[in-house]
Amino acid sequence: MPLRLFLACWLAAWAVFAAAQAPPAPGPRDLCPVCGMLVSKYPNWVATIEYKDGHAHHFDGAKDMFKFWHQPAKYAAGHRREDMAAIWVTDFYNLQRIDARIAWYVTGSDVLGPMGHEFVPLATKEDAADFLKEHKGKRILSFEQVTKDLPLKLDDGKF
Repeated sequence: MPLRLFLACWLAAWAVFAAAQAPPAPGPRDLCPVCGMLVSKYPNWVATIEYKDGHAHHFDGAKDMFKFWHQPAKYAAGHRREDMAAIWVTDFYNLQRIDARIAWYVTGSDVLGPMGHEFVPLATKEDAADFLKEHKGKRILSFEQVTKDLPLKLDDGKF
């Protein structure tokens, strides 16, 4: 009996831990703080920034997430990068939420997101290279390579 109790407690603790590690999903009324679109209408493109206090902002694509990342106070007064705990994007191929900081992003492809040209997130550099070839992409970027000006250039079709 003590072994069953131990296993039940361990499973309950693991479930709480796993839930805490999963990215929060946008609700039906969550709006992108950058463009104002309903995020849940575009589940294949959802990006999320989660704060240490559990609060989250959801975006209708990585491009708006990057705009926010570079200037959080512009879109949500009082928000700072230092308070961010996790950043998630949706992998194009398997539609799973992945850590945005280790994802790879393809630009200039023939695939458009909800707001037009987009940083298409992929889980591995190999997937990004395959996507680049299959969809006539122009560049593969890491998270750190997406500078403040690139999302705006992508909007203008100059990148």
